[in-house]
Amino acid sequence: MNAPFSRRAFLKSTGALVVALGAPEAGFAQVAGAAGLAGRVLDPALVDAYLALHPDGSVTIYCGKVDLGTGLRIAIPQMAAEELGIGLEKIRLIEGDTALTPDQGSTAGSTGVPRGGVQIRQAAATAREALMRLGAERLGISLGEVEAKQGEVRPKQGGAGIGFGDLIGDRQFALKLDPKAPLRNPDDYILVGKPLRRPDLPAKVFGTHPYIHNLRVDGMLHGRTVRPPAVEARLVSVDESSIAHIPGAKVVRIENFLGVVADDEWDAVRASRALKADWEMRDSLVGNEAVRQSMRAGPFESDETLMKKGDAPSVLAAAGDRLRAEFYWPVQTHGSMGPSCAVADVRDGKATIWTASQATHRFRFAFAHFLGLPDEAVRLIYVDGAGCYGMNGHDDAAADAALMSRAVGRPVRVQWMREDEHRFDPKGPPQLLALEGALGDDGKIAAWRTQMWIPKATASLPNVPLLGPQAAGAKQPLGLSTGLISQNASPPYAVQNVEVLAHWLKDAPLRPSNIRAPGKIANIFAVESFTDELAVKAREDSLAFRLASLQDPRGIEVLERAAALIAWQPRPSPGPGGIGRGLAYVHYKDSENYVAIAMEAEVDRETGVIRVRRVACAHDCGLMVNPDGVKAQVEGNILQTLSRSLFEEIKFDRRGVTSADWASYPILTFPDVPELLIDLVQRPHEPPLGAGEAASAPVAAALANAVHDACGVRLRTVPFTRDRVRAALAGEGKSG
Repeated sequence: MNAPFSRRAFLKSTGALVVALGAPEAGFAQVAGAAGLAGRVLDPALVDAYLALHPDGSVTIYCGKVDLGTGLRIAIPQMAAEELGIGLEKIRLIEGDTALTPDQGSTAGSTGVPRGGVQIRQAAATAREALMRLGAERLGISLGEVEAKQGEVRPKQGGAGIGFGDLIGDRQFALKLDPKAPLRNPDDYILVGKPLRRPDLPAKVFGTHPYIHNLRVDGMLHGRTVRPPAVEARLVSVDESSIAHIPGAKVVRIENFLGVVADDEWDAVRASRALKADWEMRDSLVGNEAVRQSMRAGPFESDETLMKKGDAPSVLAAAGDRLRAEFYWPVQTHGSMGPSCAVADVRDGKATIWTASQATHRFRFAFAHFLGLPDEAVRLIYVDGAGCYGMNGHDDAAADAALMSRAVGRPVRVQWMREDEHRFDPKGPPQLLALEGALGDDGKIAAWRTQMWIPKATASLPNVPLLGPQAAGAKQPLGLSTGLISQNASPPYAVQNVEVLAHWLKDAPLRPSNIRAPGKIANIFAVESFTDELAVKAREDSLAFRLASLQDPRGIEVLERAAALIAWQPRPSPGPGGIGRGLAYVHYKDSENYVAIAMEAEVDRETGVIRVRRVACAHDCGLMVNPDGVKAQVEGNILQTLSRSLFEEIKFDRRGVTSADWASYPILTFPDVPELLIDLVQRPHEPPLGAGEAASAPVAAALANAVHDACGVRLRTVPFTRDRVRAALAGEGKSG
């Protein structure tokens, strides 16, 4: 703590009353203009930004991170309640509201618990120390003689305590968050580490959970955006009379932005389909069939050596029998099951936007900019939407709603259609990797070189450029947002000579954004597939080959655990045929989670169909706040990445995306779901690392290795369609 917290300091502090806030409908986030907003502390350096303690002993936690289905609504209260010393039933959580919660950064990169939760935990620990000082003074004993438990400060030796609410009530702590405030001993945890139930699941199971799609506000209109038939098209003219037969339908045109509003949602849909508009179109795209070649051709931003150890080029040049392989990951969409939706109320010099954005604070400034409003006049409130794991269409839908609301002077709800989501959401960018390797006389990897062709993310880009404001002529930030897509491009094993080179592309085929585990899935697909190829060349069992060169004991442990789950028996690959097993490992971002995947797959040689039979995952993310939440995240990672590996690829021509529905962009279905075997490693004395991404990284590689073990061919291009499998089996380079 920066200064002792005395009764005098407490009485001198000026706090605002924190009250329960109303909502447009039961279960929704708080409304704009509710009482208490003016007194909220938002400075992330202050304890009061994260929590408020009330006279009845209950606590409101203010979290800038949001629960995207990841289980933060139970994990964050567990962490806060544990450190404060109160029951979980006393915690109320408010999340992702720019008027109420501190800016803790986007809910991305598995940072919900490791950053958001840890900050709140530290704020709770700081508050507990302050409460203990107050309680000790009130009880007339020393600080060392009291403890904080069950919502009270009480003597350690027994006797009556004083409730937290009686000590501070609705007053502010007026303290800086103390990064050194002592945390409770993990050996004494009561709540953290327990598989407690998520509070949102019952309503989700029974279909009563309030999503952004259900939100209604007084005086609201329904809007639909009319997108051009080609990327970068210019709107020439609009025939407003073409929707004159639809009651109450109106056109909203702002330069090249075109939309319709109506009192009834179906009328808005009808109007969007009936509206006649003339567009000047351009053939500005390369088409998906040419992406791979265009990536090698550039234009390039720069070349960058990301890792250099020893002299890989010289060792590879001198090797008599070096191995080469090229791997390609295509453009993919987020494929959210529900289309994006938002509600905006922009009038009287203020804007309130209800959105499923995973970055409400980040986009607040973007909305203020294109609406021409001061930052403090704009409020974004998080409401659950369809899952995204990276920016899908949520923020674009919110921008559409804001533009229409400003134009008509009333609240507007915009819900995208399925083709909007598939055609216009920001896409996961393509990646191309070329690998070279050679074995030494000892049978281990002697040299390794990775070359990557990947789009260059624009440094300090404030937000992903949004379609609506761009079409409306508003100033938009220029650049690309791709995520940290160059990570995990080097082998995690002991290799004396390694070089990793990135050829940074200036552009991407379609507007990109971060998609789950940005870049790491493709990189590990290449690295761990190539590791298997080297193991085959060395005539070694792939597990033994890895263990012989892996030095990190946590990495060794997850590899051995994953292999044990499927009763791995040492043998060279490929196996006897038909059914194969594969393995892949990642030390995520080279500094976070340890994950190993072992997989069993069957290949039908006639049809080319791959059936995944079993997937085993050993997962070490340090401290698990809620093991059930971690397990759910691991399972979701595996299934989503199986879908991306087996089925998903965005197709587009010179004008735009052509795979605009589930028929042309298939995903994993329930009959495709394999048996999942999950082994979670609990490390209560290690920092929590989060579980939203890492388990996805080794999936594609493990699958490719299992396919090779089953039928002897290497699949190096995603997705592993039946046509690619049949082509590989027919002997077209023995790879696909």
